[in-house]
Amino acid sequence: MEVSRIRALRGPNLWSRHTAIEAIVTCTDLEYSIGNLAGFEARLRARFPELPALTPDAEERSVSLADALATTALHLQAAAGCPVTFSQTTQTIEPGTFQVVVQYSEEPVGRLAFDLAQQLIHAALEDGPFDLADALYRLRDLDEDVRLGPSTGSIVYAAVARGIPYRRLTEGSMVQFGWGSKQRRIQAAETDRTSAVAESIAQDKDLTKTLLHAAGVPVPLGGTVRDIEDAWKLVQEIDAPVVVKPRDGNQGKGVAVRLRTREEIEKAFEAAQDISRDVIIERYIPGHDFRLLVIGNKLVAAARRDPPQVTGDGVHTVRELVETVNADPRRGEGHATSLTKIRFDDIALATLAKQGLNADSVPEAGVRIVLRNNANLSTGGTATDVTDDVHPEIAARAVAAAQQVGLDIAGVDAVCETVIKPFEDQAGGIVEVNAAPGLRMHLQPSYGKGRAVGEAIVSTMFEDGDDGRIPLVAVSGTNGKTTTVRLIAHLIGQQGLRVGMTGTDGIYISGQRIDTGDCSGPRSARNVLMHPDVDAAVFETARGGLLREGLAYDRCDVAVVTNIGMGDHLGLSYINTVEDLAVLKSVIVRNVAPRGMAVLNAADPMVARMADACPGDVTYFTADATHPVLATHRAKGKRVVYVDGAHIVTAHGSEETRYALAAIPLTRNGAIGFQVENAMAAIGAAWALHIDAATIRAGLATFVNDAGTAPGRFNVFDYKGATVIADYGHNPDAIAALTQAIETMPARRRSVVISGAGDRRDEDIRRQTEILGGAFDDVLLYQDQCQRGREDGEVIRLLREGLVDARRTSYVDEINGEFIAIDTALARLQPGDLCLILIDQVDEALAHIAQRVTEAGAR
Repeated sequence: MEVSRIRALRGPNLWSRHTAIEAIVTCTDLEYSIGNLAGFEARLRARFPELPALTPDAEERSVSLADALATTALHLQAAAGCPVTFSQTTQTIEPGTFQVVVQYSEEPVGRLAFDLAQQLIHAALEDGPFDLADALYRLRDLDEDVRLGPSTGSIVYAAVARGIPYRRLTEGSMVQFGWGSKQRRIQAAETDRTSAVAESIAQDKDLTKTLLHAAGVPVPLGGTVRDIEDAWKLVQEIDAPVVVKPRDGNQGKGVAVRLRTREEIEKAFEAAQDISRDVIIERYIPGHDFRLLVIGNKLVAAARRDPPQVTGDGVHTVRELVETVNADPRRGEGHATSLTKIRFDDIALATLAKQGLNADSVPEAGVRIVLRNNANLSTGGTATDVTDDVHPEIAARAVAAAQQVGLDIAGVDAVCETVIKPFEDQAGGIVEVNAAPGLRMHLQPSYGKGRAVGEAIVSTMFEDGDDGRIPLVAVSGTNGKTTTVRLIAHLIGQQGLRVGMTGTDGIYISGQRIDTGDCSGPRSARNVLMHPDVDAAVFETARGGLLREGLAYDRCDVAVVTNIGMGDHLGLSYINTVEDLAVLKSVIVRNVAPRGMAVLNAADPMVARMADACPGDVTYFTADATHPVLATHRAKGKRVVYVDGAHIVTAHGSEETRYALAAIPLTRNGAIGFQVENAMAAIGAAWALHIDAATIRAGLATFVNDAGTAPGRFNVFDYKGATVIADYGHNPDAIAALTQAIETMPARRRSVVISGAGDRRDEDIRRQTEILGGAFDDVLLYQDQCQRGREDGEVIRLLREGLVDARRTSYVDEINGEFIAIDTALARLQPGDLCLILIDQVDEALAHIAQRVTEAGAR
């Protein structure tokens, strides 16, 4: 078994809506059926008893080793606690070769599971060892390391429940919610509205106390010192038990409480100064430690925190009691579990010593043994929810403390005997205000019910009914994608929205190109969705990006499919037929929002059938108003777009809106058939986005199809009285559409300049010139910049073969180089001629043609 081309599908894809690992797996003749491998399945189960029954994904074939690999990779993750359920094995046209797809929840975990599954398969084949316990430990450990922690996770889950999209921006806890101009960001329990100044104040405990005191919030008496003598002097002034802690600290590190003697002060001061040069000495307030969580202007949760402790039984030592408590499955090493293991370290031993105990002491039954003076969960403490018990005045003081510091999310630490009565009635007070508070104690308290703090944070970032989404249109198909994308973006822009657009020639934000090259894949789409100045997005969705990574988003508002034709990279990545291509292109339709719209070409049977897979509604378009698919759809009261004489018509039931073709420059009064189709698709998309007819008309009238607006898409130039058309058409269907359009344009003599992309099938390259040979008098062939795996001259030979039986062509020439070919064709033109130049280097070729046109006009 050979595994190759492993890649991560990070969004909805050809196989499912799940993120997944995809690989190509090649099996030998024996491995094609595990029934040929004597004892293999029994040996596999001996090493992995939890493995379910192995079944193929197709009834007509046996269980292959590829099927076993897929099932094993999936269930290793499931056994490690990962929420995965989907795998698939699909046989390709190559004998013994399969596409294996396995869902993952975290990409590194999915990749590791795939690797471990291969090791397990080989161990079973060779009857060798496999350490299942170690494999599952590695998977769990990695999953805990890379997945979102409980605080960030709770916010993400709350956002997902509201339909708000999210994306992790780092391997840590930086997350973006929403898209474009509606996006918000968090890092753990801090939002993009959390002030850096407020965070600095919260870290400075002395300054925090000063500000709280000024606001009338009760705080303990104390001050900041830098040496032990000043510390001891301050302790004597306070004349009561004190707390010693670093001025800049967190998670209870370096904090010691209830100290009186100089020896205790010296040890605590030294520990605190290891963390911060400045050390706070303040009066110890007796009572319990409470965490009050303030979000926005509300107290949303409260918990009493108790220090790590064990209870004696008269039999076991303190060390053994700690080991028993730490065996609780709820306790882990980090923050991933609801409780953290008790640290049995020097601090714990010192705390025991104050109680006259050591690690080997056996406490009497019922005696409570405290192992730390602070109550932080990160050191093994416990939390009890007391949200419903908090007195309104304590809640008000907590909110005032957060607002005085300037935090939108704050963990306010209070010490008092109880929260059921005000601080002043019990000599309690607020001792700290924390930025980025941990939420674990409120989500999964040790005792009491969890609180919906994630939902509360999301509610402060997004108002009710706001899902953080911007209008998103996806466009796919074989031809017409780029022009349709540009026209839809132009129509949306008429509303004053800032539109982000991706295509084969770059990324555009409000009409300004910010990136060049082929940007029709998911990475470019993600970049647009991250841009803060984007109010709506229109994405050209090409086959390559869909195959490599899937979609960049979970769902779109509108999916447009223009057509499905031959020659669009068939034969690559196991997309061998137009039917395969149609299934791939339908991914955008299958991921339309439930209230969204698919705009589909009714005249293309494979596109029309995509309606069955659309979760939303469907608008059909075609020039023929009597087309059965469109007519039936309209009879059902559904939306349609068609041509009626000199107008494009949108109809929904009895309501009709007309758009004059004469007012749509793109179509040249309706003479350019494929541009009429592009206009219909764009109108259907704009209609789906609730753009009014007047705005659509204005956009159609002002969309100019020149080299600046739509480079390489039927750009027309006047050269010495001849018509020159530059286009990026590069497959037989595009060539046929161009030829049909040009035949409506009068010309004394027609010529064409063409090359061919080497990554097409031989028959597709030949077919291009077969079409051109029936419509053009002169054909100039050139070899483009990149032959894409072809030998030098091979593409030219195939193009010549397509001209062997040409009905019209009388002149054929071969030119070395694109620009020389362009100049040669231009030099042959006479007034009244027409020349179609099928360009390869779009920007450079258009600039070259424009320069020649300018030079000709200057003579």
